[in-house]
Amino acid sequence: MRVVVVGAGFSGMSTLVAAPRFLQHVKNVRLTVYEACAGIGGTWFSNKYPSSVTRTILTHCLCIQYQLTFHEKTDWSNFYATGSDIKTYLESVVDKYNLRPFIKLEHRLTSAIYAEDTGKWNLTIQRPSGSGVVERFEDSADVLFTGMGGLSRWKWPDIDGLDTFGGKLIHSANWDTGEGDRGSPWEETVKSWTNKRVGVIGVGSSAIQIVPALQTRVNYVRGKTWICAPFLGERAQKLGMGSTEANCMMFFFASLPSNHQYTDKFTDEDKQAYSDAAFYKAFRRDLESELNSVHVVTLKGHPVQEGGRAAFKAEMLQRLATRPAIADHLIPDFPVACRRLTPGPGYLEALCQDNVDFITTPIKRVMPNGIETVDGNIQELDVIVCATGFDTSYQLGFPVVGRGGIQLSDKYSPHPKVYMSVAVDGFPNWFQSLGPNSAVGSGSLLIVLEKQVEYAVQATLKLQREHLKSMDVKTEAVEDWDAYIEHHFAKTVFSEKCRSWYKQGKEDGRVVALWPGSCLHAVRALEHPRWEDYTCEPIDGHKNRFFWAGNGMTVAEETPGADRAWYLDQVDFPPVPLH
Repeated sequence: MRVVVVGAGFSGMSTLVAAPRFLQHVKNVRLTVYEACAGIGGTWFSNKYPSSVTRTILTHCLCIQYQLTFHEKTDWSNFYATGSDIKTYLESVVDKYNLRPFIKLEHRLTSAIYAEDTGKWNLTIQRPSGSGVVERFEDSADVLFTGMGGLSRWKWPDIDGLDTFGGKLIHSANWDTGEGDRGSPWEETVKSWTNKRVGVIGVGSSAIQIVPALQTRVNYVRGKTWICAPFLGERAQKLGMGSTEANCMMFFFASLPSNHQYTDKFTDEDKQAYSDAAFYKAFRRDLESELNSVHVVTLKGHPVQEGGRAAFKAEMLQRLATRPAIADHLIPDFPVACRRLTPGPGYLEALCQDNVDFITTPIKRVMPNGIETVDGNIQELDVIVCATGFDTSYQLGFPVVGRGGIQLSDKYSPHPKVYMSVAVDGFPNWFQSLGPNSAVGSGSLLIVLEKQVEYAVQATLKLQREHLKSMDVKTEAVEDWDAYIEHHFAKTVFSEKCRSWYKQGKEDGRVVALWPGSCLHAVRALEHPRWEDYTCEPIDGHKNRFFWAGNGMTVAEETPGADRAWYLDQVDFPPVPLH
């Protein structure tokens, strides 16, 4: 089997899950991983903006941080991992499983076309060849597995005159100040900009990290957002944890001791305790069990949703007490979790500082010397940072062509229709991770990713075992799943009016980013593939569906010295009842 794995952007770490699993389970496999970045780590390699992912990642669980079930790390320095720490962790996965020989860096997929006569994907790959020259070459795959998620293609905001700005213009997802190496510490940028007039556009998770890091002078905010506090209730303190998107929701009823001083540093005692395998396993299990218990907050009218909303509002009002006008604009009228919930330590406090202007008046245009708002006011600026997000249309920007010449872009318009987040009808032998309707509103994202990979591995084994040319999910199965999605989200807070990347940056409309249910629901649904939802085409035109049964003997029987009693190593012993 020739398997090609493609990783890019946010879900580039799909390669770090898929590669070891394909090598582990698929015998006689030829594997290549194409990675567009120049290094390992996907978004953790690409994003270098100030405070990038420094305080939004809870390190010891799967969800908002990046720790796999099969590769634990017990010596994190902080509750909230830095981007460099996560990147180092991901590199350790590559080294542990000796994946570097399979990974081709700076190799970008530029087209994928399914060949119906051969049942293979014909791929065009672009790579640098030196002296700034780009070369292209062809490859093919029996199975194509992609991890090109919804947050991998950043975009500039649609603002008149943006290209006329005479100062530094930077996008948070492509942080390059022109001062020193792109990989230099962002603290150097902060120091060099001490006397600069800096404006940040946006109120998403990136802006919420950048503003306090730069202590910027101007923050342009169009929308509203819930900012959850880093509170540590009794239960959280017992676990020894800080807070993230999920545990913000989880612990908003927990009491916060009045003398509590928040810190995200692990103590030496913590690290020593985590080095004990049994203790750490119990700790992590307890933590993830808690994180996977908050799906009810996404349901309209649920008491947990209503209680969280009241608690968050009170907390934000308290933190913005010195500038209540900001609270009037920033606190949403939509439910908690309707858009991505962000902890944002320090953000509200930064907005209360004298050197920060919080501007909610819509931007009219960018000028060579700054920004003019629609009321005619002009703010002169030296630096503009656009923390304005990504193209969330799932349109990849290069041709992906399936059976009969059908374009993936057409299948994804007006909204993506994907079978259980992993397959698209008319595109045989192609499986994906963290594509449309793959993300989760609460719980562990990476366990979903791992199950998507396992699904693709099982499909590959079926193709190999049964001598199949192709597996193509049935259109009626896709339509049924699409109807299920539509029905599910109508009863959730995600269908409320709030602008979110979950809905392609719109206030209303189809939820295209999230799985229709909890993360545990996704895990169970993906564990047992419904092969009856696929049309299978035999190889070489054989009509008998049992052609794969061969000559009635196994390979072991025809191979001298082979183990012919392997099943004794795979015994599933039933439990003996206690008397």
